[in-house]
Amino acid sequence: MRDYDEVTAFLGKWGPFQRLIFFLLSASIIPNGFNGMSVVFLAGTPEHRCWVPDTTNLSSAWRNHSIPMRLQDGREVPQSCRRYRLATIVNFSALGLEPGRDVDLEQLEQEGCLDGWEFSQDIYLSTIVTEWSLVCEEDWKTPLTTSLFFVGVLLGSFVSGQLSDRFGRKTILFATMAVQTGFSFLQIFSINWEMFTVLFVIVGMGQISNYVVAFILGAEILGKSVRVIFSTLGVCTFFAVGYMLLPLFAYFIRDWRMLLLALTVPGLLCVPLWWFIPESPRWLLSQRRFKEAEDIIQKAAKINNVTAPVVVFDPVEEQLPLKQQKVFILDLFRTRNIATITIMSLLLWMLTSVGYFALSLNTPNLHGDPYLNCFFSALIEVPAYIAAWLLLRTLPRRYIIAGVLFFGGSVLLLIQLVPAGYNFLSIGLAMLGKFGITSAFAMLYVFTAELYPTLVRNMAVGVGSMASRVGSIIAPYFVYLGAYNRALPYILMGSLTVLIGIITLFFPESFGRTLPETLEQMQKVKGFRCGKKTKGSMEKEEHPKVIITSF
Repeated sequence: MRDYDEVTAFLGKWGPFQRLIFFLLSASIIPNGFNGMSVVFLAGTPEHRCWVPDTTNLSSAWRNHSIPMRLQDGREVPQSCRRYRLATIVNFSALGLEPGRDVDLEQLEQEGCLDGWEFSQDIYLSTIVTEWSLVCEEDWKTPLTTSLFFVGVLLGSFVSGQLSDRFGRKTILFATMAVQTGFSFLQIFSINWEMFTVLFVIVGMGQISNYVVAFILGAEILGKSVRVIFSTLGVCTFFAVGYMLLPLFAYFIRDWRMLLLALTVPGLLCVPLWWFIPESPRWLLSQRRFKEAEDIIQKAAKINNVTAPVVVFDPVEEQLPLKQQKVFILDLFRTRNIATITIMSLLLWMLTSVGYFALSLNTPNLHGDPYLNCFFSALIEVPAYIAAWLLLRTLPRRYIIAGVLFFGGSVLLLIQLVPAGYNFLSIGLAMLGKFGITSAFAMLYVFTAELYPTLVRNMAVGVGSMASRVGSIIAPYFVYLGAYNRALPYILMGSLTVLIGIITLFFPESFGRTLPETLEQMQKVKGFRCGKKTKGSMEKEEHPKVIITSF
């Protein structure tokens, strides 16, 4: 089979057709930024304390002292889940006794919040936590809500890869857009936590499926040089734009149902894209649908105002072995070499995800304004993606991925050395750690896509993304480890990040090589020494500069 990039080289590298596909597919990712991190505000937990009913016959002094105090950050604050036994203090109030003077408060019996809670509205007017009282004995439901969303993301990663390899990139792309938007809208009408969570799982399935399929569709339509910038400055940056808009929406809309409605509406704007985004010609060729692939390329030539050959894809020359027409997930483990690459990829995706999502979900727990913290957490991703793009243009993949992972992990490990009072320094180090991990995350998509052939490429990226969701499912519980030890989450995240940096050095190098079309064309696994030894000859033979385009 002829090389696809060589056959379609007459289209040029950055014509009107490529620019149209680039920006439309990138724009379709913006709603993913909304939904991917919306749980930060939808499930925000405001300050709360036990509610003492207004009808309770208490003096003002006893009402003001009905909640025990505790130390937090060096100051006394009311306890969130306990109050003094109401019957006892009502009796003391009736007798005219004063708290602290006539009664030792430390000796009073305490009880739980039997009448519910009152929540501060300084930050949120309402969240699912305040609506369904997901605090104290029920606080385990909050991280579980986030984890179950990522369970949906995991299922979507698995299903989307196989469905789009079978039924086409475009069909599954728009089907998953509809799932994400439709079920997000239905969440507005949730009557309890269980209903909200079940719908959230389905939203998660659509969210990642849309992201993965859009990435693959762009990677297969665009040329080599544009492929790198699309996967970093395109897809990832537009995701960050949606992520940055999230705290802006949440700042002005502090009721969770209205916020969810506002975040759902932009998904409807993607409907007209159906008439502008084509199917992947690579996928059509792999399905032996040569006429449809030919029509797409001929139309692209007209848009770019270039002359196309009379016949672009000759069915005789483009024949693929019949045994490779239908692929399954087990094909990613067909040989020892492919299985080794796949297993290492799964570990790399999973452990990188732990750091990325734990740092992202932890923004409300950082000192300062949660809306600003979330915005800065999103903003740091933009320079991270730019750095990823610049590094991918000129340097070997496995070395740059390992380098940013070592940087991010080392910075996170330094947080444990910061004194308790220097909160600004801890926030700064956390942002630098996210910078490194985000850069690596952006590179994983293009790196994985370059390692696998067309027939299983979408499945490989989907399964890799699925593995990363195992990390994202665990990530909310990393955040809650901070309640026991401030430095423990960062020690664990930093250690895992350094570990995956080491794993990365054992991958084969994909820099400067054409995309493989068959499983037999996949490269062999190399150790660190082997990769270093052949680096010079690889660069000399492949001339990687031919895939770089200046913008």
